Amino acid sequence: MADIREVVSGIGKDAKRTDLNVSQQPLQYIPDLPQGEGQVTYNNQRLAPMYAAPEPDVVSITAPTQNKNQPVMAGIDMGAGPGSEILPPMPVKPTVSLVDTFKLLSDLDPSGDSELVYRQLVDEGY
Repeated sequence: MADIREVVSGIGKDAKRTDLNVSQQPLQYIPDLPQGEGQVTYNNQRLAPMYAAPEPDVVSITAPTQNKNQPVMAGIDMGAGPGSEILPPMPVKPTVSLVDTFKLLSDLDPSGDSELVYRQLVDEGY
């Protein structure tokens, strides 16, 4: 698969054209539309092409390794290779309780549902 690099426009003197980016959906004629609308739709696609995200490279689970020099045990705290310190950090446990969250939401919720849940939690001793 080709490596697609999109142009991102800057501001003012750094501005670049973005209408020439290569990642665009192909034009498609849509049949069975009412009289004339198919051609109008096709012409609109030409005037304002739609972005097509590049397809990601997917590696099959049965494919040979792409990391030949990396030990099999890399990422765990035993065996050869780096331990769990190479992994991204785990999410931090929230410091706000569920009751406090519903209390905050009750001020923003015009339906009043959040306040009802908050009051029920308080009544039940949470």
